[in-house]
Amino acid sequence: MYYERPPKKRRFFSYFIVALIAAIVGGIISAYIAPTYLYGKVLPIPGNYDEKAPYNAGQQINITPSEDISSVEAVAKKAMSSVVGITTVQVQRELIWEWEVEGVGSGIIVNPNGYILTNSHVVGDGKAKKISVLFENGDMLPGKLLWYDKALDLAVVKVEATGLPVADLGDSDSLEVGQLAVAIGNPLGLDFQRTVTAGIISGLNRSIRVDEYNIIDNLIQTDASINPGNSGGPLLNNKGEVIGINTVKIKSSAAKGLGFAIPINVVKPIIEQIVEEGDFKIVYLGVTGIEVERYERQIGVELSVDKGVILLEIDANSPADKAGLRSGDILVKMDNQEIESMNQLKKILYKYKKGDKANLTIIRNGKEMSVSVVFNQMK
Repeated sequence: MYYERPPKKRRFFSYFIVALIAAIVGGIISAYIAPTYLYGKVLPIPGNYDEKAPYNAGQQINITPSEDISSVEAVAKKAMSSVVGITTVQVQRELIWEWEVEGVGSGIIVNPNGYILTNSHVVGDGKAKKISVLFENGDMLPGKLLWYDKALDLAVVKVEATGLPVADLGDSDSLEVGQLAVAIGNPLGLDFQRTVTAGIISGLNRSIRVDEYNIIDNLIQTDASINPGNSGGPLLNNKGEVIGINTVKIKSSAAKGLGFAIPINVVKPIIEQIVEEGDFKIVYLGVTGIEVERYERQIGVELSVDKGVILLEIDANSPADKAGLRSGDILVKMDNQEIESMNQLKKILYKYKKGDKANLTIIRNGKEMSVSVVFNQMK
């Protein structure tokens, strides 16, 4: 039997009619039948999930991107006028030659009468021959170094001015990972002054070794972009409050977006005393020492402990002398806080006031001992 195929045009028209009918039926089901008979009974209602379902067990969080953007803008407007640029001139010497080297960094105004907080390394750790401070309005004033501490990497510079815009200081002890963090500074010199970058608090209580003998601990880690020249500038929270002073950035091709800041709570009592008395002093212990690891390497011996400070000299009539410490003792703890270096010991002393007591754990002749010291002197 011979069967004749229908023409192609007729077949195409038949498929079109079938598809049109299917679309009409589907629309009727979606619009009228599904809401009444299917959704909530056979199918879940879109956007209204079962409260007992495992994928809806957590708290619902709504995120509006525009809120973050406006927060950064508000923080910048609030804090910008209190951020300054700091330029320095330092004399470098080598054998019989010497030459001047210029440096640039950032700072933050912490008192209307000209007190500016920055990093110690911005002012050459006290070796800067000349310090100049550039304000938002374009004024440039000479600065005088009042105080610095290399171990903390902090310094206070004074200019002769009054009525300056002051930054609000926040509470760095209340920080949480994930909070907004905004950095303001001069990342690559004064040509890019008061650059604003934003990110989050990436970590807390970080420790970074900045050189062979100095470890800066208790740092705030952020992914807000921090570059040379940002040093000394503020790290701010979403309220525009200073929560840290930007200090170091890891220089590694494998570690990008890692910036660090000194918590502002560390420096609050220092600022207060400097404004009131013109200087800051810490309690005096009266010891000279060297790190265990460094001592072993230089002398070529192996000691019974891995960490600590070997006391080489005890000052006469000092708190350490009166407590009975001896040359050769290894100081390993102060009030249960481990001691690893002289710089760390110095930073711990910032926590004590005149008249305070501390319990020292030492190793003497291979045996652990406890010694009590009274801080009755300042230096």
